[in-house]
Amino acid sequence: MRRVVLIAAIIVILDQLTKLLVVRFIGVAESRVIIDGFFNLVNWGNTGAAWGILQDRNVVLAAVSVLTVLALYLFRHSFQLHRTGCAIALGLIAGGIVGNLIDRVRMGHVIDFLDFYIGPHHWPAFNVADSSICVGVALYVIASWHSDRETQTADASA
Repeated sequence: MRRVVLIAAIIVILDQLTKLLVVRFIGVAESRVIIDGFFNLVNWGNTGAAWGILQDRNVVLAAVSVLTVLALYLFRHSFQLHRTGCAIALGLIAGGIVGNLIDRVRMGHVIDFLDFYIGPHHWPAFNVADSSICVGVALYVIASWHSDRETQTADASA
């Protein structure tokens, strides 16, 4: 469990530090071209969830975040934390949720600043916390799938 908490703390620190730098050096709704035609740094406030869904539901999303972190903690024994990949995944997910929760409570919105696009087609802007949650979920699915395959192989050998 210590590994999960350490990873979550690192993610929260990285997330909050990057958002602090964005707020300090990029004005609200401003955009800085990093790679023309592909990547900008922006300073956008998001009162919704992923892809802008549930806009202006910040209180609801904050409550869901608190409940989710609480559920992750209460059901931590179900996550195969003895497996490195699962422990890392849970740390990434928890750290991402807490990083965005801090923004919701402190500012009433989440700061998104990574803006990838090709021509006029933009992927919705996101941040370190969002990335951490997505990578954590993907890693957990892969680690669980790998664990299931190992179990099936062991059962077949017995």
